[in-house]
Amino acid sequence: MNKHLDANQRLFGPQQYKSFEGALCAFFEKECPQLGGERTRRVLVQTVAEMVRAFYPQTSHLHPGQTTWVAVHKDAGPAYGKAIADTKLIPVVVDLVLADEAARRANGEKLRDLKRDAAARLFNQAYQQDGVLTNTEVALLLKLSPSTVGKYVAQWEIERNQLLPRRGTIHDMGPSLTHKHIIIHKLFIEQHTVERVARDTNHSFEAIQNYIGTFRQVLLCRRKNMTTDEVAFAIKRTPRLVKEYEAIIEHYGQQSEVLNKLLDFHPKVK
Repeated sequence: MNKHLDANQRLFGPQQYKSFEGALCAFFEKECPQLGGERTRRVLVQTVAEMVRAFYPQTSHLHPGQTTWVAVHKDAGPAYGKAIADTKLIPVVVDLVLADEAARRANGEKLRDLKRDAAARLFNQAYQQDGVLTNTEVALLLKLSPSTVGKYVAQWEIERNQLLPRRGTIHDMGPSLTHKHIIIHKLFIEQHTVERVARDTNHSFEAIQNYIGTFRQVLLCRRKNMTTDEVAFAIKRTPRLVKEYEAIIEHYGQQSEVLNKLLDFHPKVK
């Protein structure tokens, strides 16, 4: 019986290495023996193979004008000092060019309008695939400057009274006060539900929870007469971000009931 198994090993054993996983396992065994035994190597190989499949998907079904991009996962919230290397990423497919754009240009539509719509499309498409993009990423994809993308975003949002799901707004990292004011206004002035606000602002329920939680921390610290730098250190956020919250607190300073509602607010999904 053992002789039969030994013969099978000699015949079929080498075939195990005629694959990406097998070749990678052999490489680790020969070049990186310090990694550990066979079981450790197999776990590592499986992890690497899964990453390759995720980050290099088959492109045979991509349409003309489409491309893949690696975005930050929409649930990978920010943390003080957190590097991109420590952030959850996800590959997405976006449309750089749509089939009808040539016709739109032929009919006299201005190039800046197409670029504005393209910028908005990239943000929305990435978010629909659980990713979030920054102005800088969209600028790279569309060969624009980040400031130009910012102008297009502002124009698009004003015209439609809707927020685009950018990383800065979803993870509360951007310099704009627009989304902060809108969320506060919808929740505490218009008395909309969390579900409605999440839908209107392209924020997840968890994002709104985190946003209100951080806002509450800043407000409590400010009521203890802490300085901006002290608040930033205490809640592990940047002074710039704290200043944005402080600006909203000042805006609603004459409406203390709004700030009191915020302190007592604990969002629940109905």
